[in-house]
Amino acid sequence: MSSNTSPLLTDQNAATTIDIEDVTHFLLELDALKRVNCRSYVTNTDRRENSAEHSWHLAMACWSIAELFELDVNHEKLLKMALVHDLGEIDAGDTFLYADSRHDAHVEERAGVARLQGERGNGIGNLSEIWEAQETGSSKETELLKVVDRLLPFLLNLNTEGKTWRELGVTRSQVAGAHAFIQDSFAPIHKWLSHNIDYATQQGWLIDK
Repeated sequence: MSSNTSPLLTDQNAATTIDIEDVTHFLLELDALKRVNCRSYVTNTDRRENSAEHSWHLAMACWSIAELFELDVNHEKLLKMALVHDLGEIDAGDTFLYADSRHDAHVEERAGVARLQGERGNGIGNLSEIWEAQETGSSKETELLKVVDRLLPFLLNLNTEGKTWRELGVTRSQVAGAHAFIQDSFAPIHKWLSHNIDYATQQGWLIDK
């Protein structure tokens, strides 16, 4: 039976210089993000999520919130930034939000993204540029990304009875401080967070200080 489906690659000459071995090399470099474990636990399990799972969740959450609240953002830019957000952790590893070394994490992560940018088989010419935009930019897309990136681990903690918070002795003031900027960025989400910080403290999941 013949098919009317057009071939995906119509210009064979355009691909003559591309080595598929290089393409698959880069895909495996990206796969390494699945081996980087975060601190938050996946709901209804006893395992921690990995950074690739977090990146997927971040992209989907940003997309949904942008649509639901009809935000004036560039969806392509937003989703690309969400997808590259944690790529630097392939080399640098995950840094806990409340760790003393948190402020230095971007240095190793930036170097890791630069390495990926130069890997053979990478077809994303502006990978480092997109990563830098989400890391240090001030666009609406960056602002939303940072809000959602803080929201998701909080949500997982809230639905695992504060498992990470309890294991690592996280305090109410640490959580409130880390999420304070959301008041100006996205007040409805900050209001929800504040209410649930109170709830988590009452439940004993956060140290009350």
